[in-house]
Amino acid sequence: MRNQPTYLPELLAPAGGRPQLEAAVRYGADAVYLAADRFGMRQRASNFALADIPDAVAFAHAAGVRVYAALNTLMDADDLAALPAYLEALAAAGADAFIVSDLGALSLARRHAPGVALHASTQAGVCNAEAARVWHELGASRVVCAREMSVADIARLRADAPRELEIEAFVHGAMCMAVSGRCLLSAAMADRSGNKGHCAQPCRWSYALVEEQRPGEFYPIEEDVRGTYVMNARDLNMVEHLDDLAAAGVSSFKIEGRNKKAFYVATVVHAYRRALDGADPAEAAAELECVSHRPYSTGFYFGRADQSPERDGYTSACLHAADVRACEPAGEGVWRVEAVCRNRFREGDELEALVPGRAVLRARVRDLAWLPAPDADDPRPAPVPVAVANRSAEAYSFAVDAPLEPGDYLRIRRD
Repeated sequence: MRNQPTYLPELLAPAGGRPQLEAAVRYGADAVYLAADRFGMRQRASNFALADIPDAVAFAHAAGVRVYAALNTLMDADDLAALPAYLEALAAAGADAFIVSDLGALSLARRHAPGVALHASTQAGVCNAEAARVWHELGASRVVCAREMSVADIARLRADAPRELEIEAFVHGAMCMAVSGRCLLSAAMADRSGNKGHCAQPCRWSYALVEEQRPGEFYPIEEDVRGTYVMNARDLNMVEHLDDLAAAGVSSFKIEGRNKKAFYVATVVHAYRRALDGADPAEAAAELECVSHRPYSTGFYFGRADQSPERDGYTSACLHAADVRACEPAGEGVWRVEAVCRNRFREGDELEALVPGRAVLRARVRDLAWLPAPDADDPRPAPVPVAVANRSAEAYSFAVDAPLEPGDYLRIRRD
């Protein structure tokens, strides 16, 4: 980061399930946010069973990583009736904070889990110091900025809000076309409430114009013959502007993505961790091209947010090739890797290894072999030399000229 502050803001990562939690912790998150099977805004994520939260929290805490539990849906009377048991269970599990947007949830949290910090979710729409002050008076130790705020807006909020109130802001991930995600489209068009965590993403659908007197005749608004994606927001990427947010007073940088896979979480956390720790932001920006994403923008931070009305789709420079599960020395300057295949790679391919805290390593695949699973007839089957790894979720071994570690992710550049 240019003009680094005297402290490093917290790097807050999504943990939509156990693999994502492990990736976030391993690749350098200071804190993670997760949800149990109710009350979180990402119900399509795998999430955690309530009974599994203590183990998840213990795993994170053992690595010095804080855990924030998302309870940020809008609550009806039935939700509030069930919420106290969740609050007490999450508090007993050791959750460091609750992320809430509903004032009823905040009230119950103060009553049933008084020792747990409270963070006002972005769903609360906090975009000025007066609103931040009210949340603070009600017990919140942190506010998550409304997604529509500019860097200048945040600096003004920081100047006027109580000094002890922490400010969190999103730095990366999907953007919603609605005001801080408070959208009614999904409920109206698909009977799935986005405010309850079940968004069907109708803002990503293709639309066309129909003239009242010509029913059934569809007129594309843009050049795409399938229609126009008039509400399709670009993804947020602020990795080259973290110094601006830090100078404005942001104390926690939040990555969106509880619906994302562990490879995505590892890559994005790794890029932001390195940028925060002093690596060239341009290097981190190049890393973020390697994961699946919509076209990037800086959201509302420096003006009006950009849309992608011409199409909806994802792009990525790399494919997730494999997950390292073992690596042993195999001679002078040679290591033998065992990895689980995720996408096809071949003998002689150059793979890129994502290693925590380091620049990406490059390793050429040599002596590729498939590792058949043991069974009753053959408990120790011999490796089978192959030219290509193409059995997804099955194990392969190969030689490389760089040491890797279990948990490293391997990727391959797209042609």
